[in-house]
Order: sequence, then structure tokens, then C-alpha cells
Amino acid sequence: MLDIISQVNSAVNNIVWGVPALVLLIGTGVIMTLRSRFFQFSHFGYALSQTVGSLFKKKETAKDTDKKSISQFQALCTALSATIGTGNIAGIAYAITMGGPGAVFWMWVAAIVGMMTHYSENVLGIFYRRRNEKGEWCGGAMYYLRDGLGSKKHCRQLGKILAVLFSVFAVFASFGIGNMGQIVSIKESVLNVVSFTGNASTDALILGAVVMVVAALVILGGLNRIASANEKLVPFMAFFYIIGSVAIIVMNYDMIIPAFASIFGNAFSLEAAAGGVGGALIKQAITWGFKRGVFSNEAGLGSSVMVHSTANVKEPVTQGLWGIFEVFFDTIIVCTLTALVILTSGVVNLETGVSISGATKLGLATEAFSNSFGTFGGIFMAIAVTLFAFSTVLGWSFYGTKAWEYLFGAKSTFIYKIIFIVVILAGSALSADLVIDLSDTFNGLMAIPNLIGVLTLSGTVMAITKNYKKRHLQKFPDTTLTPMLSYSPEIQAAQEKLS
Repeated sequence: MLDIISQVNSAVNNIVWGVPALVLLIGTGVIMTLRSRFFQFSHFGYALSQTVGSLFKKKETAKDTDKKSISQFQALCTALSATIGTGNIAGIAYAITMGGPGAVFWMWVAAIVGMMTHYSENVLGIFYRRRNEKGEWCGGAMYYLRDGLGSKKHCRQLGKILAVLFSVFAVFASFGIGNMGQIVSIKESVLNVVSFTGNASTDALILGAVVMVVAALVILGGLNRIASANEKLVPFMAFFYIIGSVAIIVMNYDMIIPAFASIFGNAFSLEAAAGGVGGALIKQAITWGFKRGVFSNEAGLGSSVMVHSTANVKEPVTQGLWGIFEVFFDTIIVCTLTALVILTSGVVNLETGVSISGATKLGLATEAFSNSFGTFGGIFMAIAVTLFAFSTVLGWSFYGTKAWEYLFGAKSTFIYKIIFIVVILAGSALSADLVIDLSDTFNGLMAIPNLIGVLTLSGTVMAITKNYKKRHLQKFPDTTLTPMLSYSPEIQAAQEKLS
């Protein structure tokens, strides 16, 4: 049965992640970058000052003080909890071994243009969000597909259909990338260091049961408990991993230049492209770089928009800026550190990216840390992967809940949460290859309707951005201009009244 699933998924995956899909994914980021006149570059300093910089200011950016929303920092941490996962460790190792060191360069490209894709998603998420029957904010691709795309001439039914498809794909993706894929990584990293009973299968089930119970205590508490947990967990785990990675890179400082040379040399070597084999290798580097980049930061998937839309912020652009920072931190910083750890520690051939010992994915990353830290390296990785993966489980449980809510209503979300919690145990018994492949497929399927929505509503994103810039970024701000806060006149009026 698993073989049949694997074969079917492989066929679908080749279509979903074929050239047209990659063109749509990267093309959307390029189009939004050009339409915004390279906003992520020209206003990067401003984005930092209004996001992480605002955490050190006494006065926060204009916000909705509603108690049923979460803070902008909690929204970021919950979004980062879902994006900073095993894709930042095992995924990068996988990209290097499958696509060569050049995959890292194309991962950067995906991230640079992905900043504007994610910015646009967040802007649309805030602009098209609404309250559910519990009074909570609900937003995401399904809403801007239905109410944004659906408002276009002759697109009403198309918007509704794409919204449903996105929600269905998001639910399945939550079980893959956000659940089983993370549990498999926890299992591999922890059981590589310690054994409970001496039997691998039994140990996996015990570990899965422990994670399931701990996750249940948080997930069943709803968004506020998830946000509160991630607000404490994400900064700690990110700092923990960054310090360890920087230490290894410094220890292997003499390999930093060769590592960067291999990244750029393998990314678009003219000599290699002239030959059939070389050209194929470059294609592999591009494909795996883009795939791992998206797997890591999720720009274009429309997933983290669901939590960003619950932030206590009034201005859509403000949350869009958090999207730019999220992609930058996740991929340009964390993923790059992982890549440099692997490329400077001597565990792969710098010309091809092939593992010298034969280790792959998480095993290769663990080997890189162990080469520098010895036995402690394995323990370090077990802790890092467990923290990263567990936080991803929490973040994606919320994404899946909101997608389920769109399909079946808020009152039925408890059913989803129970299913999600039980699937954690199932993930401890599955193979890593199948889970990662399934995750890739549903990632791609989610991206297609979402990117269609972003592209068709790009004019709305630009209008909101232009409106914000006139009111806040000009030398002489236009204080008479009405802010664009919501597509709904009722919500717009309510938000304007907030101080």
C-alpha cells in the first residue's frame, strides 16, 4: 500500500514541482518585486525598525487592542515556529546532496523574491480578514480568494472553488509538513542518541506518545496557548541553534571562502551549463534550491498568513513588513548557517555536494556538528531538532485548524485537533522519505491557488502599499488620506475608531 502511495505521489509531485509551477512560484515574487519597485530592498531598514526594532520601543506600532487577537511578536513567533523546522536542518542537507552546493544560491534567490510574496500574502490576509462566531479574527488565502478574487468580474465561482481547494490542501499539508514530517525528524535525532528499551520500533512509539501528550496540552488550549508557548520557545531555540552554528563555522574559518566558492560556482557555472550533464546538474540545483527554500520559509504557500491575520494590528502593511523579516530570518540567516556548517565541516564534496560518508538529510547535519563537537554534537542536534520540530507541530496545528474551520465551521475544529494529535503517533512509525515527498506535494498544491490569488490581487496590494507610503513614508505625510484597512466597510469603520 505504501509503495502505491509513493508511486502515485511521485507522479503528482513531478507535475506540482515541474517547470510551470516553479515559474509561477518565483515569477510571483519577481512580479511583486518589480511592481513594488524593489520594496524589500528600498525599505528593508524601515521593515526592521517596524518589526524587531519595535520590540525595543516603548510605543508599539498602531494596533488593535482586542483581547481575542495576539501580539505582532506572538504572530511572528507562531509563524516562525512553523517555518523554522526540520526544513532548516535536514531540508538544507537534503538540498545540498540532491542539487549540489549551488542549490543554496537558488534558495537565496527564492527567499529574496519570496520576501515580497510573503509581504503581499500578509497584506491581503489583514485586509480581507473577518471575525468568526467566537469574535476571533480569521484570515488567510481562502478568504482573499473568496472575497478578493471572487469579487472580480466572472470570478465569483472560481474564487470559491480555489478557496475550498486551498483549505483542503492546507489540512492535508498540516498532517504532512506540519506533523508527521516533524515527528519523523524528532524520532531520528533523539533515537540516534538514546534508546529507551533497546527496540527501535518500541522506542519510536514511546517517543511519539510523549510528544503527542505534550502537544495535546498546548494545542487543545487554542491560539493563545500556542502563541504563548511559541513566544517563549522560538527565541530560545533560534538563539541556541545560531550560536552553535556560528561556533562551528568559526572553528572551520579556513573553509568559509571555499564554501562560498562552491555555492556560486555550482549555481550557474557557464562551463557546466555547456554540457548536457552539467546543465542537468544546474537544473537540479535550481529545482532543489527553490523547493527547499519554499519548504523552509513557506513564502507563497499562504500558510503562515493564517496566523499573521490574527495579530492585533490595524495596518495591513505593518504585518506585511513582518512577513519580509520572517523570510529573511528563516532562510537568509538560519538556513544559510546550516548550509555553511555542512560545507565547512568536511562532510560533503564541495564540487558535487555528495556526502563523503554516505549520510543524508538529518544524519548529514548531525555528522557535521559531531565532527566539530564530538559526542556533544549529536546531543546538540537532538535538542535543536526536537525544539524546531515540536514548535513546527504547534504552528501547523493552528494552520490546519483555521483551514478546517473554513470548510466545516468553528464548532467542528475540536474534531480536527483530536485527529491532528493522533496523527502524531502515526508519524513515529513512518519512513522519512515518504513523509517528506508527501509534504512536498501538498506544499506545491497549496501554493497554486494561493499564488493565483496573490497575482490577481497584486493591484490591491500595491494600492494599499501606496496608501501607506503616502501617510507614513513621505517627507511630508498626507494626514488627510483615509487608510486602507479592510475590504469591509464595517470593519474599516471599526478599525478607524481604534486609537
